[in-house]
Amino acid sequence: MENKKLRILTIVTTALVLLSMYMIFFYLPIMRSGSGEVLDSSFRIFYFHMPIAITAYLAFFIVFAASVMQLRSHDAKWDIYARSAAEIGVIFALLVLITGSIWARATWGWYWIWEPRLTTSLALFLVYVTYLLLRQSIEEPESKARLAAVFGIVGFVSVPLSFFSIRLWRSAHPLMFGEAMYGSSGGGLEGSALQLTLLVNFVAFLVLFITLFIYRSNMENLKEEIRVLRGTGR
Repeated sequence: MENKKLRILTIVTTALVLLSMYMIFFYLPIMRSGSGEVLDSSFRIFYFHMPIAITAYLAFFIVFAASVMQLRSHDAKWDIYARSAAEIGVIFALLVLITGSIWARATWGWYWIWEPRLTTSLALFLVYVTYLLLRQSIEEPESKARLAAVFGIVGFVSVPLSFFSIRLWRSAHPLMFGEAMYGSSGGGLEGSALQLTLLVNFVAFLVLFITLFIYRSNMENLKEEIRVLRGTGR
């Protein structure tokens, strides 16, 4: 029954991702700036970039929450959840850097500049790469789980730092929504087609994360069961 549900979820995920790609490349109208100027087609990458970034933040929040639960309960399942979320989150964070660099090249003429959002996004990626490397460097399971949990909690500070960076400091990165402390505000997206496309992409990447998380957690649970059986000599 569980396998059937997982297969259905996989099919739904695939359909949503394909739908999101279709909407970006074929459904979106020609986009214009506030002054009416036609925007370069590279702006379409925003509809990948923003949902992927938010999904990465969600993954790292799960690392944080699972790490707290691991230290409280010492239950191996929370360590598995933290590890699984971190691995997927690192992939999404790398995609954020790649899509952001492509967008930057089209907008600023450079793949990279040392401005607040790009710098804190790189720091966020490196924090969780370090988290995974720490896990690989420790053999004893209980020590690994405990130290990784501490790192997962402390390292989470990089998430709000990245998210609020363009609201705290002046940045070349555009502010799409909300207001910054220095007075700038985001213009948002006007038009139902743009808003619907962004919403579908948010849902698609969220469901993709959930699917990958379930698959990865199941795999790690299976590995843990094998390790326990070997330890008992069965």
